[in-house]
Amino acid sequence: MKIEEEYFVKTSEIKLNHLKEFLFSLKAVCIAYSGGVDSTFLLKVAKNVLKDNILAITATSPTYPQHELKEAIALAQEIGVRHLIISSNELDIPGFSENNPSRCYYCKNDLFQKLKEEAEKYGISNIADGSNCDDKKDFRPGRKAAEELGILSPLIVAGLTKKDIRYLSRQLDLPTWNKPSLACLSSRIPYYETITEEKLNRIEKAEAFLRELGFTQFRVRHHDGLARIELITEEMSLLSSNELRSSIYNVLKKLGFSYVTVDLLGYRSGSLNEVVKAYDKDPL
Repeated sequence: MKIEEEYFVKTSEIKLNHLKEFLFSLKAVCIAYSGGVDSTFLLKVAKNVLKDNILAITATSPTYPQHELKEAIALAQEIGVRHLIISSNELDIPGFSENNPSRCYYCKNDLFQKLKEEAEKYGISNIADGSNCDDKKDFRPGRKAAEELGILSPLIVAGLTKKDIRYLSRQLDLPTWNKPSLACLSSRIPYYETITEEKLNRIEKAEAFLRELGFTQFRVRHHDGLARIELITEEMSLLSSNELRSSIYNVLKKLGFSYVTVDLLGYRSGSLNEVVKAYDKDPL
């Protein structure tokens, strides 16, 4: 093992110990659980440390893909935790559908308030999310909501990055260690373009089709009537097939997209934040 790798492994394990110590100090915790890489890792470590003194809560909504909900339920059962599923509809939240750069703030504020109410029924006062240190580098207005409501971010407290979490998840035999990054379906719609349930359904079906074709990490961005597909570099070459391109075009066309394009820069997390102006980055 190279010196750099040895250092990474050692520091990751130190961070894991810090995470365990922090969770142990909480005595009990309610975790906002999506079934993604970060929240699943946090849930597993919390289970190992706090045993039955944890509660996982997943909120269903038009912005949360159904296949993700199924995976989250299965993983929670496998880990062996109490898992509560609540209903939520961001489209009912004032200001959300208008889709300004504060969108994520409105969503998280509503979600965390719901989690606090549910956790109180179980006598749990500590609410935690799966934010990691890399999230602090991107435009994340939802973090403001978490801070205002006193939501804990144990992975940040422990100094864990996404790379650390994927490595440690693999050590814990979690199937999510190499799972593609998640983001709510609303993140596929550019700021100031109104979010509707119809658009969300169209995006979910388009991405489900790409997943069936074997694509792994991707996004279908919804620009009014245009679909902008982002693929990872390794999978761009798959589009050299005329048959595959035609298939994608025909299916997305039937779903309601007027045009279907491929982004030459490929997949990148938060690409719609690239056009957010400096004065928009603190809209609240």
